[in-house]
Amino acid sequence: MGGGGSSTRRVTFEADENENITVVKGVRLSDSVIDRMKEPSSPSGRQQSQHRSSSGAVNDEELKKRIAEELALERARRDSEAQKRRLFGKLLERERISSNEHLTRAILRERAATEEERQKAQRFAKQLEEKDRELKKHDAYYKEQLARLEERSAQFYKVTTEQYQKAADEVSARFK
Repeated sequence: MGGGGSSTRRVTFEADENENITVVKGVRLSDSVIDRMKEPSSPSGRQQSQHRSSSGAVNDEELKKRIAEELALERARRDSEAQKRRLFGKLLERERISSNEHLTRAILRERAATEEERQKAQRFAKQLEEKDRELKKHDAYYKEQLARLEERSAQFYKVTTEQYQKAADEVSARFK
């Protein structure tokens, strides 16, 4: 009656004035259980009801046997339900563990992907910095070359202008 424990209970019965059992000490029974016990369900139960109708007395041993059977059936039903609950609990626990493992794997995959992206970004940043330094070197080189070319061009222009002026003066002096 009390669950999964294997403790033994002592049950006592009392009969009222009409020889009908109304009190079972130590065990609580619902009205439906008492009604089922009163109904004939087996050949011995039918004999008991015939005996009860003919003599008007209740066979205490037979009633005790039926109550014990009902209690055993109730205990078996409760044990079965408890076993089902334990099995269901185990299944739920396995499912929870499985989903936790799945979630953990997904988190680890995401962390790995994030780390890979971070490393890629660092690599690209270093490549960009290297290209930037290279561009600055090229920029400085080309500015230096441009300055040299402008200087040479200016010198060439000056020399050419001087030569032109000199040639123009010579031509003018010849034709005067």
